[in-house]
Amino acid sequence: MRIGMNEKFAVALKQIALLGGINDYIAISSRELGSRLRISQQSASKRILELLEEGLIQRDLGARKQRIKLTKKGVDALRSEYSEYQKIFELRDQLAIRGMVTTGMGEGQYYVTQPGYQEQFTEKLNFVPFEGTLNLKMNPSDVDKLDILRRGDGVVINGFQRNGRTFGEVRAFHATIQNIECAVILPSRSHYSDIMEVLCKYNLRRTLGLHDGDVVEIQIKVD
Repeated sequence: MRIGMNEKFAVALKQIALLGGINDYIAISSRELGSRLRISQQSASKRILELLEEGLIQRDLGARKQRIKLTKKGVDALRSEYSEYQKIFELRDQLAIRGMVTTGMGEGQYYVTQPGYQEQFTEKLNFVPFEGTLNLKMNPSDVDKLDILRRGDGVVINGFQRNGRTFGEVRAFHATIQNIECAVILPSRSHYSDIMEVLCKYNLRRTLGLHDGDVVEIQIKVD
């Protein structure tokens, strides 16, 4: 199954998640699930087996009633489905994400100053980035919007090797904060994090008078 493409699975996963099946096992019979899905008990029992075969749920057969919960693959399937709906209801060409300014561990400055990255940032983003990134801890309701960016092309910043160390490919997306041009950078190797790194030719903290805990909104162009 291609995650997010099978509607009947997505509907079933949604109902299980609404009952709390993302974080813990829930006790539910095939009759009860069938009622929620508006299908027969027999069809609901078959649907549960299909979800098990696809690795989207896991099941514990108790003495009276089965208990089921979503697997990581099942949660990812729902996340993918959610992203598709966001594409419909968000602006088609840009994405608004709110985040709280937070202090990083200095990694942004280390990577931005690598010549192999810096030269490409300058050439492909049309600005020389300030030596460091603005770190935004995203609002929990906005974290899943990163899936939309990961599906976009963005501006590819090629990986390279230097002094025996490998630096991976990065994708950048043009953005603005309070009408100031900047860019969001994401490693191409997908990973989930609630911290977003922002490049700009200015020191955004100083230019906008930002401090840890301040909340800002960034408008990201979806390429």
